[in-house]
Amino acid sequence: MTDSKNKFGFDISQGRQINFEANNRSIADYLFEKEPSMRRCIECGGCSATCTTAGYTAFSLRELMILIKRGETDDVYMNLKKCMLCGKCTLVCPRGVNTRNIIVLAKKAFQKSDEYAI
Repeated sequence: MTDSKNKFGFDISQGRQINFEANNRSIADYLFEKEPSMRRCIECGGCSATCTTAGYTAFSLRELMILIKRGETDDVYMNLKKCMLCGKCTLVCPRGVNTRNIIVLAKKAFQKSDEYAI
């Protein structure tokens, strides 16, 4: 007998839950300390909707903010480099989050981090 008869046409997929304890939240903690307005972000997507860079690349400030807060920073550093620091996101934020400063501080935090040091 083969194993294919016991599978009934499907496989059990791996769990997709997020283990927040395993994630490195040091970048988020640094940003919360240096830019308190980051706590007011509700991830509404207004910043991403007006972003010039997002119109031409796969850049989403909303997604980056969520990933930083979760501590899932593997792909964030490379995406931060796409930002042109034009400030449109700061102008449209309904909560008054200084998104431009958050980008600048996040770039500095990643450069200082041992994990991302060049």
